[in-house]
Amino acid sequence: MNVNLRTGADPARSAGEPSAGAGDPGVEVDATGSDESTGALGTPDIPDIKDVWRARELLAGVARVTAMEGSRHLSRLVGSAVHLKCENLQRTGSFKLRGAYTRIHGLTPEERARGVVAASAGNHAQGVALAAATLGVESTVFMPAGAPLPKVAATREYGARVITRGQVVDETLEAAREHAERTGAVFIHPFDHPDVVAGQGTVGLEILEQCPEVSTVVVGIGGGGLAAGVALAVKSLRPDVRVVGVQAEGAAAYPPSLAAGRPVAVASPATMADGMKVGRPGDVPFRVIAELVDDIRLVSEDALSRALLLCLERAKLVVEPAGAAPVAALLEEPDRFDGPVVAVLSGGNVDPLVLQRTLRHGMAAAGRYLTLRLRLPDRPGVLAALLGTLSGVDANVLAVNHVRTDARLAVDEAEVEVWLETQGPEHREQVDGVLRESGYHFL
Repeated sequence: MNVNLRTGADPARSAGEPSAGAGDPGVEVDATGSDESTGALGTPDIPDIKDVWRARELLAGVARVTAMEGSRHLSRLVGSAVHLKCENLQRTGSFKLRGAYTRIHGLTPEERARGVVAASAGNHAQGVALAAATLGVESTVFMPAGAPLPKVAATREYGARVITRGQVVDETLEAAREHAERTGAVFIHPFDHPDVVAGQGTVGLEILEQCPEVSTVVVGIGGGGLAAGVALAVKSLRPDVRVVGVQAEGAAAYPPSLAAGRPVAVASPATMADGMKVGRPGDVPFRVIAELVDDIRLVSEDALSRALLLCLERAKLVVEPAGAAPVAALLEEPDRFDGPVVAVLSGGNVDPLVLQRTLRHGMAAAGRYLTLRLRLPDRPGVLAALLGTLSGVDANVLAVNHVRTDARLAVDEAEVEVWLETQGPEHREQVDGVLRESGYHFL
């Protein structure tokens, strides 16, 4: 699904004309921020490109310049080069360290002495914990009761004091704010602050340097900090590049907010992508995204599962569902993206149990599983014959449920439910066809 945000076409480069972007031949970009680029919105509470450059200087030696990997499978699908910006390989496993460090670094000595507090189910928690420890600042992180245990353990290992409060992140945020008011600790918002947006914008600078020929950048949107920062950096230096945001269908707060012209909350956001389960856009990122992001596309849970599976199988990258959202958008509408394309894999912190369930769901969505219910004569050798037929078409039997006594069955009948692993939709059709030709009765 596509939500168009801009009515005018972006200026395209004419043939032979160099682009005004970092990394292009003949283009000088002053990393001190003394260039003549201006902020997109020109207001004091919204960062501009100079703030992003300053954030990059601060993050030198703290955040990694993450790799960019090509994807032959996605490139064939889209019809143009597709590159994956691997923020899942960032320290702490996501881009969040960039914004958290930039925000905490900007605190006064008096503020640092009071410590910092944050609320998060995982990625922001780890980013704040490591950033605070690196800067010698005490940190307290509130996490919901259902936060994945590996993320809780990692946050503690990075040096934060972890307190469990609430069942959902909104309740956890309220507890963190109360703690800040009571103790004087500085609340570090996960996305709604100019310094956080500027820090995340360093991802955009790296994209332009690593892929100067890029035409489209695809980035996931939760609260909006990463998308706002990437759009700010990219559009300030290369206004011809399209920036496309991606949200999960069950947690898509930006389309109604953009329609209303202000951030509005959606009730009960629901998605497997925890990093996108945000009910209301941040005020700061909303203003940047409304101005600079060209499109927002919504992706289904099936697409998120298939994207996660593709990243693991084809790219050998462990990516969490929110991090795989840009890939999901490419899978659902491959012909809607002009290449070269850069898809930002924003994080790789996924609970093993969630990964297991998501991969199973992704395999089912990709046509890799098949469940059959058949009625058979209840006599010796019939079940063995069925399994032999399945073996003959290379269908891997995962489980068999054989029912011989049921009021629905005749005395000489049995019912069999078979779970199969197949090689994709075409193989599923082949299995189905062979069984029907062999005279099996489907329920």
